[in-house]
Amino acid sequence: MVGPAVDSNFFDLGKTQMKIGLSYSRCVLDIVEGRVDMADVLVIIARTDFDPRDDAQWPGIWAGYSGSEWSRSRAEWAGSDHTEQEFRNVSIELWETGRLHQPRKFGWNPARRPEYWLEAVLPSSELERNPAARDAWERFQVIAGLSNIRINQEYH
Repeated sequence: MVGPAVDSNFFDLGKTQMKIGLSYSRCVLDIVEGRVDMADVLVIIARTDFDPRDDAQWPGIWAGYSGSEWSRSRAEWAGSDHTEQEFRNVSIELWETGRLHQPRKFGWNPARRPEYWLEAVLPSSELERNPAARDAWERFQVIAGLSNIRINQEYH
C-alpha cells in the first residue's frame, strides 16, 4: 500500500513534503522497482539491525527477503526482476545518507504495520532547526528541479 502520489504539477502548501518509510523490505522494493524515487525518501524506519555494507551480514538479509526456506522474514523481494546488487546498492545508499533508521540497534522492536509509506510535511521552521532534514529537502529540490515538479520558491 503506497501512499498517494505527489502531483507533479503542484507541490507547495508552504511546506516541504517527502516520504517516511515504515518497512525496510517493502520500501526498498518500491525504490528498486521505480515506484518511489530515492530523492523523495526522508527516512526509512526499519525493523532490522544490520549494516548493508557488511559482507557477512548481507547474505542473510538477501536470503530472508528474496525467499530462503529457513527465513522467518516475508519474502518481499521474491519474484522481482531486479538483481541482488540493485537491492544492496539502494540499501547502502540509504545507510550512507543517514536515511536508514533501525530502532532495534537501540533496543526497540517496532511492530510491522500494514501501511509502509507516510507523506511527511515539514514546515520551513523545522528545516532551519534540523540540518539532516534540510539536507534531505535540498537534495529533493535539486531532483525536483530536473523534473516537472513545481516548488513554491516562497517557502525555502
